[in-house]
Amino acid sequence: MKLALCAVGRLRSGPERHLVEDYLARFERTGRPLGLPPVQLIEVEDKRGGGMEAEAELLSRAMPAGAALAVLDERGRTLSSPEFAEQLARWRDGGRDVALVIGGADGLAPKLRDRADLALSFGRMVWPHMLVRVMLAEQLYRAATILAGSPYHRV
Repeated sequence: MKLALCAVGRLRSGPERHLVEDYLARFERTGRPLGLPPVQLIEVEDKRGGGMEAEAELLSRAMPAGAALAVLDERGRTLSSPEFAEQLARWRDGGRDVALVIGGADGLAPKLRDRADLALSFGRMVWPHMLVRVMLAEQLYRAATILAGSPYHRV
């Protein structure tokens, strides 16, 4: 199993980058004994200004071939943390590579969003795409702790 977090834009040094790195390192430590691989962070940037369509093409090329596609989109399903952990375990148990995809400031092109195996939402509010990276990294770590039976996630 490969686990890739593919996102538009580059995190510059600062609090968001620190948090993403911290949560992904925690995920790696917690997830390795559970058979979860480290998350490969793949950042793409459309330097030509082609908009969502150009970003979708860059994201598509960045994803592992044949990976399950999970996109972050405000129109997606709102899962609980235990439900997200269960989904992660199903991908792992099925030996499926996974690409978790975050679009740019304008979101994801419909052609990419429509081919997703799973569209996830962090609620009906719109979040800055750089903050969504932090939230997703934390939820990955939380999912690993749930699967490990750790007390990090409290109900």
